[in-house]
Amino acid sequence: MKHIKDTISFIQESFKSTEFIPLHAPTFGGNEKNYLIETIDSTFVSSVGAYVDQFEEMMTTISKTKKAVAVVNGTAGIQVALRLVGVKEGDEVITQALTFVATANAIAYNGASPIFLDVDLDTMGLSPKAVSRFLEEFGDLRDEGCFNKKTGNKISACLPMHTFGFPVHLDELKAVCDAWNIPIVEDAAESLGSEYKNQPTGSIGEMGVFSFNGNKIVTCGGGGAIVTNNEQLGMKGKYLTTTAKVPHPYEFFHDEMGFNFRMPNLNASLACAQLEQLNSFLENKRSLASDYKAFFNNSGIQFRTETPNTKANYWLMCVELENQKARDLFLAETNAAKVMTRPIWQLMYRLPMYQHCQRDAQLNAQFLEERIVNIPSSVR
Repeated sequence: MKHIKDTISFIQESFKSTEFIPLHAPTFGGNEKNYLIETIDSTFVSSVGAYVDQFEEMMTTISKTKKAVAVVNGTAGIQVALRLVGVKEGDEVITQALTFVATANAIAYNGASPIFLDVDLDTMGLSPKAVSRFLEEFGDLRDEGCFNKKTGNKISACLPMHTFGFPVHLDELKAVCDAWNIPIVEDAAESLGSEYKNQPTGSIGEMGVFSFNGNKIVTCGGGGAIVTNNEQLGMKGKYLTTTAKVPHPYEFFHDEMGFNFRMPNLNASLACAQLEQLNSFLENKRSLASDYKAFFNNSGIQFRTETPNTKANYWLMCVELENQKARDLFLAETNAAKVMTRPIWQLMYRLPMYQHCQRDAQLNAQFLEERIVNIPSSVR
């Protein structure tokens, strides 16, 4: 009990508040208002405008990729990215059960089914060893791709999620997936600014997808971005997300089913102003993480830090409690003190719409589900 009270006091002192302290609040200290007013004055507030183009250019620079596509949100971006790498109705996609529901939903939107495999304890993200074990047992590599021996369905993609901004072991995962001819789409919704061996997350798989929801490190209210080094796929992504309209001065002709997943120029203007501050946000959050690390050292509560050869953005910072009973007590006491804390997500196969999906034993995921708690992580 004492360590919880000490934690509450430390967080209140860190954020200089005894009022309600949110988990992650947006910070608007740059050109947000100026760019929004400029956009309104231009009358280009919808899906066409200079800030949409500028946002895509900024994202290619930040992610060190060749093409970025602005979309309405991260979930829509993952849905389209999976389609672009070849996921079709009836196919299967390897992913993790320890994730936000959007990861699984984006698979289902394509008419495909998730295969839930375990995570690594250090990254809390999809485990290359778990993927390798599954494919050794159930994989059937043919000329036309990898198939699941149990279901007969094609395994068309692998979708790791960088949990709370901590990169998964991408080199190992890519080696496994390359050997089985399975493309990787990175769910980088939470990891803008994170790096794996000096490469930005989102740039290592065939495609990566970011989110700009209101609680992310950079926000534009909603919004997302698909990034890729495959320019042809990137162009196809832009085409699909803008209703698959064939370019013409005035005729409306759409030659396949596309999506109205365009990011409005209003949101893009806000995103550009936020992206200008990304480096300062990252420095600020790493300073907070350093303070947390020092505070929790020898406290009996483990503060989660980045793994070797990675640089985490510390989007949502988290602690690991001794067991579920300790976790529940921590959650109850902190929230009662108006310090917002939240448990990690329920595993996807516990949800009614995904109970039928194939999975492995999930030993690490269940361990983390019982112990991990997010603590206030806003830019101070």
